[in-house]
Amino acid sequence: MGMTMTEKIMAGHAGLSAVTPGQLIECNVDAVLANDITFPPAAKEFVKIGKPVFNVDKVILVPDHFTPNKDIKSAEMAKIMREFVKEHNITNYFEVGRMGIEHVLLPEQGLVAPGEIIIGADSHTCTYGAVGAFATGVGSTDAGAAMATGKAWFKVPSSIKVELAGELPRWVTGKDVILTLIGKIGVDGARYQSLEFCGAGVASLTMADRLTIANMAIEAGAKNGIFPVDTVALNYLENRVKKAYQPIMADADATYERTVKIDLSQLQPVVAFPHLPENVHAVSDIEEITINQVVIGSCTNGRLEDLAQAAEIFKGHSVHPDVRVIVIPGSQQVYLDAMKQGYIETFIKAGAVVSTPTCGPCLGGYMGILAAGERAVSTTNRNFRGRMGHVDSEVYLVGPAVAAASAILGKISAPGEVVA
Repeated sequence: MGMTMTEKIMAGHAGLSAVTPGQLIECNVDAVLANDITFPPAAKEFVKIGKPVFNVDKVILVPDHFTPNKDIKSAEMAKIMREFVKEHNITNYFEVGRMGIEHVLLPEQGLVAPGEIIIGADSHTCTYGAVGAFATGVGSTDAGAAMATGKAWFKVPSSIKVELAGELPRWVTGKDVILTLIGKIGVDGARYQSLEFCGAGVASLTMADRLTIANMAIEAGAKNGIFPVDTVALNYLENRVKKAYQPIMADADATYERTVKIDLSQLQPVVAFPHLPENVHAVSDIEEITINQVVIGSCTNGRLEDLAQAAEIFKGHSVHPDVRVIVIPGSQQVYLDAMKQGYIETFIKAGAVVSTPTCGPCLGGYMGILAAGERAVSTTNRNFRGRMGHVDSEVYLVGPAVAAASAILGKISAPGEVVA
């Protein structure tokens, strides 16, 4: 019997010829990731084991959630990571000034590759499925153990085939694809399953689209999301990934729990209303909803392509007087590239503030906390009650073009209401 991409990768890393859904296995991992929030508890578990780091090149530490440090406690958490790095000679540590939002930074730096298993003490580690890896979030305890052993145990997930056809219309992006999918199947529609994206439509998706889609697989309850490695992916990986890798393709007779079909050409800009990512509506169907804040960035939509789309909307326009806009490039490289392209100047002239790379407001950390009764339009990935501040605030999830148009008009708006 054939295997899916996820099953093939897991079997190979477990030293098995085949695996089946529900099977418990132990796998070697290619990378273990942690951030400034999740690393300190992971380090405590690591110390208990009493072993050295299994591979100083494969433990990746990125202070990005409360960094640059917002208060004394966050500074102390970052210090724990910094001291561990020095003690254990960790190669891939990204200090302030060199860091970025982890799930933007790792693909950009070529630290994740096709066919690998990557675990991270952060739920959006599933982002790396965009490059054909099995990537998933784990708890800090599992991350700490893996830092010592280089191994992790899994229950093999069953898979859902997401068959994509057609090409995206103008102003429609990967964010609209994944929100549409979550709207179809719900936030628990893929619980502990693999979302395997395939079909002729995949070829039309940019890597930014794919990274966004894979990033939010967890919002459908999925264990991971994964894309095949095609020409678009290989072009992205070229000159980034320096290590050898092996792309994995699903067998023609692989077994799936079900198939969900999406015609990309029929999609339109959408918004996820509070307080769940499944509460999806077409922007064109929305009655007037005024807003107070717009956030453009995060591990979901903080890449150069995202900023380019927002800048195209903002050019020649100003932020609505009742709205504040926070733009957060996903990495220092994205920041530099956006400066060279003139996007940063466009944002500032429009009346937005531009931040150093950080997760910041996405998790209600800092750099844009909401007060009671305030509404934010955000390109982030979660809109749970209290996610970005007060429990009586609201977060509406959108793509970068809708975010920019909404910032200009002071209400949730389609890009076509601002530009042709």
